Amino acid sequence: MKIIFVGVGEAFDENRPNTSILVLGEAGNDPVRILFDCGFTAAHAFWRLAPDPTALDAVWISHFHGDHFLGLPLLLLRFWEEKRTRPLTIIGQEGVTEKVPSAMDLAYPGFYEKLTFPVKYVTAQPGQELDLLRHRWSFAAGRHSQPCLGIRLAGDTGSVYYSGDGQPSDGTAVLARGCDLVIHEAYGRQAMLAAHGSVDGSIEFARHTGAGHLALVHMNRRIREEHASAVRRQLAGLPGLHAFLPAPGDSITIGASAPETAT
Repeated sequence: MKIIFVGVGEAFDENRPNTSILVLGEAGNDPVRILFDCGFTAAHAFWRLAPDPTALDAVWISHFHGDHFLGLPLLLLRFWEEKRTRPLTIIGQEGVTEKVPSAMDLAYPGFYEKLTFPVKYVTAQPGQELDLLRHRWSFAAGRHSQPCLGIRLAGDTGSVYYSGDGQPSDGTAVLARGCDLVIHEAYGRQAMLAAHGSVDGSIEFARHTGAGHLALVHMNRRIREEHASAVRRQLAGLPGLHAFLPAPGDSITIGASAPETAT
């Protein structure tokens, strides 16, 4: 399973696209391509960094803040412009079947009905498990100002947990247990907002869940500009845990094949 960090930024980061993760999984000999979140600055980065953007199978939306889902209208319109015909599955919590078409109609009125490919919706709930695209999907609610679901995606070649936004919860700690890779929101170095995670909290979460790898995303832009080097030194000194602060375009391979250091 290969993970590409399409974007790693928070909502106001002018230098890094919104946090968006491309998962390249396999089921037998068949590739499966899944995008975690698509905020308003992530769609262009996806087209620039994805190995084969038109082959995307599914999009997971963790919650309905703009920096996590308002790139979907542009993504869908670009697929239309590319004359896509293969179905696209969009998975999200209650409301996803209404919010995505509404966002599309606001951004590009009348074009949702013109799409040349089927859009299939799957609604997810905390505690639910799904078999979809030959992967196992599980969900739990984190602690954020907007209801937000953490996701565990497991396939033949590895498992990854992605927090979306927010601090960990008892449910997300159970969900992430034993994952090869934890991708966690770390807005501050220490807890600074009740609705957001931190570097220290993410490290504690990864250790508690037994993750082999930890990637920190969605860091406050000012903290990242001023303290990225210090955070990287902190992460490099953690015994028994490979932790890193990815940049857009970095990737890591986990699971069945030998881990590949983030690049």
